[in-house]
Amino acid sequence: MTGNARARGGPDRRPLLLAGLGAACISASAIMIKLADTGTVTAAFYRCFLALPVLVTLAVLEQRRRGPRPAAARAGAFVAGLFLSVDLVLWNHAIAEVGAGIATVLGNLQVLFVAFTAWVLFRERPERRFLVFLPVVMAGVVMVSGLVGGAGGGTHPLAGIGYGIGTSLAYAAFLLILRRTSAGSAHVAGPLAEATTGAALGSLLLGLVFGGLQLHIPWPSFGWLLLLSLSSQTLGWLLITSSLPRLPAAISSLTLLLQPAAAMALAAIVLDERPSLIQIAGAVVVCCGVLAVSLATPSPRASRVPDEKDLEPAASGSLA
Repeated sequence: MTGNARARGGPDRRPLLLAGLGAACISASAIMIKLADTGTVTAAFYRCFLALPVLVTLAVLEQRRRGPRPAAARAGAFVAGLFLSVDLVLWNHAIAEVGAGIATVLGNLQVLFVAFTAWVLFRERPERRFLVFLPVVMAGVVMVSGLVGGAGGGTHPLAGIGYGIGTSLAYAAFLLILRRTSAGSAHVAGPLAEATTGAALGSLLLGLVFGGLQLHIPWPSFGWLLLLSLSSQTLGWLLITSSLPRLPAAISSLTLLLQPAAAMALAAIVLDERPSLIQIAGAVVVCCGVLAVSLATPSPRASRVPDEKDLEPAASGSLA
């Protein structure tokens, strides 16, 4: 009976459950980075490097089952991963400046930059709702950063805003490149493995050029980063990227926006980060504004363009 319902387009709760589990895995990322206490570049490098054995194995098995991917798509995923390394390093800086919970909220603005870039480069004009809610979201960013009413768990709110916006810009570039080069591929583990490889190499180069990379870290820190690589970089995003294309846009956006809310709650419980009432209100404003912008974007399932099928829902949530 259930199978017949799915064949007729009836509700299937498994994608929603998988997306929710993926968002839950990712929501603890900032907590584990802060507990590892290894520095920004080191955390970015190890979370990607330690995830590669599992992701590469899954990619090989996926290729045997679904066939190889074009070389251009592989190269595009790798280049996208280089931008992901910038995203992760900047996000780790934001965690240090404004706290784990607030940094996660600030890192969820990429949907705005994706829409603007697509407007400028690809003539995909955003709907009026996007322009209406943009100043609302930016006002929420100012509130959540701690510039108004106290800095909560952080020490440099203005720097935190800069790192948070830089995080979203880098992640927007990651999404757009991956979107244009993956062209509706059914592969999930392959692109994620290639992007993670690019992110690991990019983090290594950033550490060598700007300093701060520590290859020898204490065992407790290694344990937290290993857990981060398996829970967020591997399991979390495998669950999300495989489930979101099968969900309505409204449900996928709402599910991913559980991430910053859960991150703030976990930061308060585990790290004793106590955001002010203004920051909590700002987080609500940001989440609601980003959700409204996401809902203003046409559903990818309504589009006939193959390369918009899989990645656009993921633009509503952070990969961090």
